[in-house]
Amino acid sequence: MSEIAIRTFSAVAMILVAVAAALLGGYYFAVLVAAAATAMFYEWTRIVRGWGAAWYIGGFIYALVPALAFLWVRDRADHGLALVLWVFIVTWATDIGAYFVGRTLGRTKLAPSISPGKTVAGLVGGMAAAAILAGGWVLLTDLNPMLLALAPLFALAAQGGDLFESWMKRRAGIKDSGDWLPGHGGLLDRLDGLVPVAILTALAQLTGLA
Repeated sequence: MSEIAIRTFSAVAMILVAVAAALLGGYYFAVLVAAAATAMFYEWTRIVRGWGAAWYIGGFIYALVPALAFLWVRDRADHGLALVLWVFIVTWATDIGAYFVGRTLGRTKLAPSISPGKTVAGLVGGMAAAAILAGGWVLLTDLNPMLLALAPLFALAAQGGDLFESWMKRRAGIKDSGDWLPGHGGLLDRLDGLVPVAILTALAQLTGLA
């Protein structure tokens, strides 16, 4: 099976699990979020081994805050389910748009010293995909229209989260945060963009921006 086929199969499986848990909500969503946060922290500790206690504390916060943000958005925010799905769409659209546009049109490197595979075209493609797909979701639901403007900005934040994890892996001298997910590496490799988007979405709700 080709690499793209493996990546696609794994991605579809992860999407189905995440969406099913979000739809069910309650205990099911809480368990999934808790499991993801635990796996993220475990992988973080593997990356930062020997870097000092502050990095372990930072990793605990890094895994905990987006988990709490997700749970709050799903259960407490207005239109919680639709908003959680919007977070998923922004993050996934960013990843998919950046991957395919970057591979097709990417010439200028975005941050070659951190992640040589990422390009400026990929960044723009990811932001555009998020704006279109997440914007379409806003129009189909009763979500705040401000999310139309926030989608590409949060896509930029997702790319920043991806670059931050890439910097950590480069410093640690490893390629992937783990090997749990065929074609994708570790869970942290897939959720690094979701971290800032979840937190920013919760903050937007709390401040009345979304």
